[in-house]
Amino acid sequence: MSNVVALVTGASRGIGASIAMEFAKAGVHVVLNYNRHALMAEKVAEKIKEKYDVDVLCVKADISIEEEVEAMVNQVVDCFGKIDILVNNAGICKDSLLLDKSVSNFRKILDVNLIGTYLCSKYVGKVMLDRGSGKIINISSTNAIDTYYPESCDYDASKAGVISLTHNLAREFAPNISVNCICPGWVKTDMSEGLSIEQIREEEDKILLHRFAEAEEIAKVVVFLASSKASYINDSIIRVDGGRFYG
Repeated sequence: MSNVVALVTGASRGIGASIAMEFAKAGVHVVLNYNRHALMAEKVAEKIKEKYDVDVLCVKADISIEEEVEAMVNQVVDCFGKIDILVNNAGICKDSLLLDKSVSNFRKILDVNLIGTYLCSKYVGKVMLDRGSGKIINISSTNAIDTYYPESCDYDASKAGVISLTHNLAREFAPNISVNCICPGWVKTDMSEGLSIEQIREEEDKILLHRFAEAEEIAKVVVFLASSKASYINDSIIRVDGGRFYG
Protein backbone atom coordinates (compact mmCIF):
# COMPACT_ATOMS: atom_id res chain seq x y z
CA MET A 1 0.00 0.00 0.00
CA SER A 2 2.70 2.48 -1.02
CA ASN A 3 1.93 6.13 -1.82
CA VAL A 4 -1.41 5.82 -0.04
CA VAL A 5 -2.78 8.44 2.38
CA ALA A 6 -5.17 7.58 5.22
CA LEU A 7 -7.03 10.01 7.45
CA VAL A 8 -8.00 8.50 10.81
CA THR A 9 -10.29 10.49 13.10
CA GLY A 10 -9.89 10.17 16.85
CA ALA A 11 -6.39 8.80 16.37
CA SER A 12 -4.71 10.03 19.54
CA ARG A 13 -5.52 6.90 21.56
CA GLY A 14 -7.37 3.60 21.70
CA ILE A 15 -8.62 1.99 18.52
CA GLY A 16 -7.77 5.07 16.44
CA ALA A 17 -4.11 5.05 17.50
CA SER A 18 -3.89 1.32 16.75
CA ILE A 19 -5.44 1.87 13.31
CA ALA A 20 -2.86 4.55 12.56
CA MET A 21 -0.05 2.23 13.64
CA GLU A 22 -1.32 -0.63 11.49
CA PHE A 23 -1.60 1.63 8.45
CA ALA A 24 1.95 2.86 8.98
CA LYS A 25 3.11 -0.74 9.30
CA ALA A 26 1.54 -1.37 5.87
CA GLY A 27 3.45 1.59 4.40
CA VAL A 28 0.55 4.05 4.40
CA HIS A 29 1.07 7.75 5.08
CA VAL A 30 -1.13 8.65 8.04
CA VAL A 31 -3.05 11.72 9.15
CA LEU A 32 -3.89 11.66 12.84
CA ASN A 33 -6.97 13.70 13.69
CA TYR A 34 -7.46 14.72 17.30
CA ASN A 35 -9.48 17.30 19.19
CA ARG A 36 -8.33 17.63 22.81
CA HIS A 37 -5.38 15.26 23.21
CA ALA A 38 -2.57 16.95 21.30
CA LEU A 39 0.28 15.43 23.32
CA MET A 40 -1.14 11.94 22.92
CA ALA A 41 -1.45 12.43 19.17
CA GLU A 42 2.14 13.65 18.98
CA LYS A 43 3.31 10.59 20.91
CA VAL A 44 1.54 8.31 18.44
CA ALA A 45 3.14 10.25 15.56
CA GLU A 46 6.59 9.97 17.13
CA LYS A 47 6.16 6.23 17.64
CA ILE A 48 5.16 5.80 13.99
CA LYS A 49 8.13 7.84 12.77
CA GLU A 50 10.52 5.78 14.90
CA LYS A 51 9.29 2.47 13.52
CA TYR A 52 8.13 3.12 9.96
CA ASP A 53 9.27 5.04 6.89
CA VAL A 54 6.05 6.95 6.29
CA ASP A 55 4.89 10.54 6.55
CA VAL A 56 2.71 11.52 9.51
CA LEU A 57 0.59 14.61 10.00
CA CYS A 58 -1.34 15.56 13.15
CA VAL A 59 -4.40 17.76 12.59
CA LYS A 60 -6.59 19.25 15.30
CA ALA A 61 -10.29 19.42 14.45
CA ASP A 62 -13.59 19.02 16.24
CA ILE A 63 -15.33 16.76 13.74
CA SER A 64 -18.76 17.90 14.91
CA ILE A 65 -18.05 21.41 13.56
CA GLU A 66 -18.37 21.70 9.78
CA GLU A 67 -15.87 24.55 9.35
CA GLU A 68 -13.20 22.62 11.23
CA VAL A 69 -13.77 19.47 9.18
CA GLU A 70 -13.54 21.41 5.93
CA ALA A 71 -10.32 23.10 7.09
CA MET A 72 -8.84 19.74 8.14
CA VAL A 73 -9.57 18.13 4.79
CA ASN A 74 -8.12 21.13 2.94
CA GLN A 75 -4.97 20.94 5.07
CA VAL A 76 -4.52 17.24 4.31
CA VAL A 77 -5.03 17.77 0.58
CA ASP A 78 -2.59 20.72 0.61
CA CYS A 79 0.00 18.49 2.29
CA PHE A 80 -0.47 15.20 0.44
CA GLY A 81 -2.51 16.12 -2.64
CA LYS A 82 -5.13 13.45 -1.94
CA ILE A 83 -6.91 11.26 0.59
CA ASP A 84 -7.19 7.59 -0.35
CA ILE A 85 -8.68 6.23 2.87
CA LEU A 86 -10.96 7.71 5.50
CA VAL A 87 -11.55 5.96 8.81
CA ASN A 88 -14.40 7.51 10.78
CA ASN A 89 -13.30 6.29 14.18
CA ALA A 90 -13.79 9.23 16.55
CA GLY A 91 -16.50 8.63 19.10
CA ILE A 92 -17.53 9.45 22.65
CA CYS A 93 -19.73 7.80 25.25
CA LYS A 94 -21.12 9.08 28.54
CA ASP A 95 -23.26 6.51 30.31
CA SER A 96 -26.33 7.38 32.34
CA LEU A 97 -29.94 6.22 32.33
CA LEU A 98 -32.33 7.95 29.95
CA LEU A 99 -34.16 9.91 32.64
CA ASP A 100 -30.86 11.26 33.94
CA LYS A 101 -29.54 12.41 30.57
CA SER A 102 -29.66 16.05 29.55
CA VAL A 103 -30.60 17.09 26.04
CA SER A 104 -27.22 18.79 25.63
CA ASN A 105 -25.30 15.64 26.56
CA PHE A 106 -27.49 13.46 24.33
CA ARG A 107 -26.98 15.88 21.45
CA LYS A 108 -23.20 15.99 22.00
CA ILE A 109 -22.98 12.22 21.57
CA LEU A 110 -24.93 12.44 18.31
CA ASP A 111 -22.89 15.42 17.12
CA VAL A 112 -19.54 13.64 17.47
CA ASN A 113 -20.47 10.06 16.65
CA LEU A 114 -22.98 10.58 13.85
CA ILE A 115 -22.75 14.16 12.57
CA GLY A 116 -18.95 13.92 12.69
CA THR A 117 -19.03 10.79 10.53
CA TYR A 118 -21.37 12.54 8.10
CA LEU A 119 -19.21 15.69 7.88
CA CYS A 120 -15.94 13.84 7.35
CA SER A 121 -17.54 11.59 4.74
CA LYS A 122 -19.02 14.62 2.99
CA TYR A 123 -15.79 16.58 2.62
CA VAL A 124 -13.43 13.64 2.10
CA GLY A 125 -16.00 12.09 -0.23
CA LYS A 126 -15.77 15.15 -2.48
CA VAL A 127 -11.99 14.69 -2.70
CA MET A 128 -12.35 10.99 -3.47
CA LEU A 129 -15.04 11.54 -6.09
CA ASP A 130 -12.84 14.07 -7.88
CA ARG A 131 -10.08 11.45 -8.02
CA GLY A 132 -12.45 8.62 -8.91
CA SER A 133 -11.44 6.30 -6.08
CA GLY A 134 -11.35 5.88 -2.33
CA LYS A 135 -12.22 3.76 0.68
CA ILE A 136 -14.29 4.81 3.68
CA ILE A 137 -14.42 2.64 6.79
CA ASN A 138 -16.82 3.61 9.55
CA ILE A 139 -16.46 2.39 13.11
CA SER A 140 -19.82 1.64 14.71
CA SER A 141 -20.48 -0.82 17.55
CA THR A 142 -22.31 -4.03 18.29
CA ASN A 143 -24.43 -1.80 20.55
CA ALA A 144 -25.98 -0.52 17.33
CA ILE A 145 -27.20 -4.01 16.44
CA ASP A 146 -28.35 -5.58 19.71
CA THR A 147 -28.48 -3.25 22.67
CA TYR A 148 -28.53 -4.47 26.25
CA TYR A 149 -27.22 -1.32 27.93
CA PRO A 150 -30.01 1.24 28.58
CA GLU A 151 -27.53 3.67 30.08
CA SER A 152 -25.87 4.09 26.67
CA CYS A 153 -29.02 4.70 24.63
CA ASP A 154 -27.59 7.89 23.08
CA TYR A 155 -24.35 6.14 22.11
CA ASP A 156 -26.28 3.16 20.75
CA ALA A 157 -28.59 5.39 18.70
CA SER A 158 -25.64 7.31 17.26
CA LYS A 159 -23.85 4.11 16.26
CA ALA A 160 -27.03 2.70 14.70
CA GLY A 161 -27.13 5.89 12.67
CA VAL A 162 -23.57 5.22 11.50
CA ILE A 163 -24.69 1.84 10.13
CA SER A 164 -27.57 3.46 8.26
CA LEU A 165 -25.25 6.18 6.98
CA THR A 166 -22.84 3.52 5.74
CA HIS A 167 -25.54 1.92 3.57
CA ASN A 168 -26.56 5.27 2.10
CA LEU A 169 -22.99 6.45 1.46
CA ALA A 170 -22.16 3.16 -0.26
CA ARG A 171 -25.03 3.68 -2.67
CA GLU A 172 -24.32 7.34 -3.32
CA PHE A 173 -20.56 6.92 -3.82
CA ALA A 174 -20.66 3.70 -5.88
CA PRO A 175 -18.99 2.37 -7.90
CA ASN A 176 -15.63 4.08 -7.39
CA ILE A 177 -15.69 4.53 -3.61
CA SER A 178 -16.36 1.62 -1.29
CA VAL A 179 -17.93 2.24 2.12
CA ASN A 180 -17.94 -0.39 4.85
CA CYS A 181 -18.57 -0.49 8.57
CA ILE A 182 -16.96 -2.38 11.45
CA CYS A 183 -18.89 -3.08 14.65
CA PRO A 184 -16.50 -3.92 17.48
CA GLY A 185 -17.70 -5.51 20.67
CA TRP A 186 -15.81 -4.96 23.92
CA VAL A 187 -12.27 -3.69 23.33
CA LYS A 188 -9.48 -3.03 25.84
CA THR A 189 -9.47 0.78 25.67
CA ASP A 190 -10.17 3.66 28.02
CA MET A 191 -13.90 3.15 27.34
CA SER A 192 -13.76 -0.19 29.17
CA GLU A 193 -11.35 0.84 31.92
CA GLY A 194 -14.18 1.92 34.21
CA LEU A 195 -15.58 -1.60 34.48
CA SER A 196 -15.11 -3.53 37.69
CA ILE A 197 -13.52 -6.99 37.69
CA GLU A 198 -16.97 -8.48 38.23
CA GLN A 199 -18.42 -6.56 35.28
CA ILE A 200 -15.55 -7.62 33.03
CA ARG A 201 -16.03 -11.28 33.96
CA GLU A 202 -19.78 -10.99 33.37
CA GLU A 203 -19.22 -9.52 29.90
CA GLU A 204 -16.48 -12.03 29.04
CA ASP A 205 -18.91 -14.85 29.84
CA LYS A 206 -21.09 -13.56 26.99
CA ILE A 207 -18.19 -13.76 24.50
CA LEU A 208 -17.37 -17.10 22.88
CA LEU A 209 -13.65 -16.30 22.98
CA HIS A 210 -14.00 -15.32 26.67
CA ARG A 211 -11.99 -12.10 26.40
CA PHE A 212 -12.14 -8.51 25.23
CA ALA A 213 -10.47 -7.60 21.93
CA GLU A 214 -7.12 -5.90 21.71
CA ALA A 215 -7.34 -2.61 19.80
CA GLU A 216 -4.88 -4.04 17.27
CA GLU A 217 -7.35 -6.77 16.36
CA ILE A 218 -9.88 -4.15 15.27
CA ALA A 219 -7.18 -2.19 13.45
CA LYS A 220 -6.13 -5.20 11.37
CA VAL A 221 -9.68 -5.56 10.02
CA VAL A 222 -9.70 -1.87 9.10
CA VAL A 223 -6.43 -2.19 7.17
CA PHE A 224 -7.74 -5.29 5.40
CA LEU A 225 -10.88 -3.44 4.27
CA ALA A 226 -8.72 -0.59 3.01
CA SER A 227 -6.49 -2.93 1.00
CA SER A 228 -6.83 -4.40 -2.48
CA LYS A 229 -7.58 -7.76 -0.85
CA ALA A 230 -11.03 -6.36 0.00
CA SER A 231 -11.67 -4.96 -3.49
CA TYR A 232 -15.07 -6.68 -3.80
CA ILE A 233 -16.34 -5.83 -0.32
CA ASN A 234 -18.74 -2.90 -0.22
CA ASP A 235 -21.75 -1.81 1.86
CA SER A 236 -20.89 -4.45 4.47
CA ILE A 237 -21.41 -4.36 8.22
CA ILE A 238 -18.77 -6.52 9.89
CA ARG A 239 -18.98 -7.61 13.53
CA VAL A 240 -15.66 -8.02 15.30
CA ASP A 241 -16.77 -9.11 18.75
CA GLY A 242 -15.28 -12.53 19.51
CA GLY A 243 -18.67 -14.13 19.02
CA ARG A 244 -21.46 -12.94 21.30
CA PHE A 245 -23.49 -15.46 23.28
CA TYR A 246 -26.80 -14.41 24.83
CA GLY A 247 -28.07 -17.76 26.09
